[in-house]
Amino acid sequence: MVTDSEVLEFFRDDLPRMGTLKGKMIPLQLDDALQAYTEFDDLFLTIDKYSKKYEVDVSVIDYSAYYPWEIEWFFRKWFTQKPIRQTAEPLTVKMFAESARSGKWLYAKAHQ
Repeated sequence: MVTDSEVLEFFRDDLPRMGTLKGKMIPLQLDDALQAYTEFDDLFLTIDKYSKKYEVDVSVIDYSAYYPWEIEWFFRKWFTQKPIRQTAEPLTVKMFAESARSGKWLYAKAHQ
């Protein structure tokens, strides 16, 4: 059976790592929004590999439900404490883990 940690490790190994300005690596977590963690091009390639490895049809993913995603400007916290209002849903590793266990993308109908 596919576990959350197995899919998380797959994404951690395949996606470029995010770091701080001081060089500290920020590990990807199950509930992190993948759109905020990495560029779409890198994510798209990883999703394609995920599809092959876990035999999940990702052609049904409606990317318009997850994009556009507002990336927080680095200096924004110095100008406002108001959080960014996202118009898209977060795409998380947990969603991919649950879909891998079921053998199909579970979130296709939720956003149509």
